[in-house]
Amino acid sequence: MNILKLGIPKGSLENSTVELFKKAGWRITYDSRSYFPDIDDPELSCTLVRAQEMSRYVEDGHLDLGLTGIDWIMENDSDVMAVQDLVYSKVSTRQARWVLVVRDDSPVRAIEDMEGKRISTELVAFTKRYFAERNINVQVEFSWGATEAKVVDGLVDAVVEVTETGSTIRANKLRIVHELMKTNTRLIANKEAWNNPWKRKKIEQIRTLLTGSLLAMGKVGLKLNVARGNLERVMKLLPALKAPTISSLYSEEWFAIETVVDTGVVRDIIPQLLEAGAQGIIEYPLNKVI
Repeated sequence: MNILKLGIPKGSLENSTVELFKKAGWRITYDSRSYFPDIDDPELSCTLVRAQEMSRYVEDGHLDLGLTGIDWIMENDSDVMAVQDLVYSKVSTRQARWVLVVRDDSPVRAIEDMEGKRISTELVAFTKRYFAERNINVQVEFSWGATEAKVVDGLVDAVVEVTETGSTIRANKLRIVHELMKTNTRLIANKEAWNNPWKRKKIEQIRTLLTGSLLAMGKVGLKLNVARGNLERVMKLLPALKAPTISSLYSEEWFAIETVVDTGVVRDIIPQLLEAGAQGIIEYPLNKVI
């Protein structure tokens, strides 16, 4: 039997990845001591791998497919197939950013001011390349954690750290000087696996269903009935991916409408729909939008 080897990112993306696959139709189960989760698909095998290492194992063929950040692909300078960018957040469309951070009282105001300075980061190789390409001489050292604390305590002149909103940085009286890159989760494939017809078809199946599940996050379906005389008023209130679906009911004077809306606006739309003459409104959750 053909088997596709799938890497699940261990760490911060682990739970959201398992939940995403669940919405897409695959159930992944394992205990805290296992690095080889079970999945209810005989054509897939799973391995838990740190996101920082994922692209290396996909590149060398130990894994056919995996999920990791663009940042770690660039850190490892990995030659892998980018299958699909994936955004996990249900509440924000912001991308995570790797930024150069200094203390508020630092004389560093621009990236050029880092000449001869010392930086701590987890993203060592990328940071070294970034500054070298701009002919700025810096000393870059690996951080084992608590990266921001190192610049707070004055152990280094700056840190390169990942952030989404910058709130933690500001709370520690630090300042962002420069953005080095934006990143998000990416579905990546081994190039030989991508060129294998069976594996490519399986990868494309996974990509389609994961993308559909992500599109469904933060959205709900709405069904409602409306009389012909109120149809135009109701239609003006309804957002949709393309256009709401309208079908005639048994009575020619009534229509059934179905559409997809953001969860953030549904609480405002439902009272407006009632005022416009809609009846029998049903809200339901979505697993996929394809």
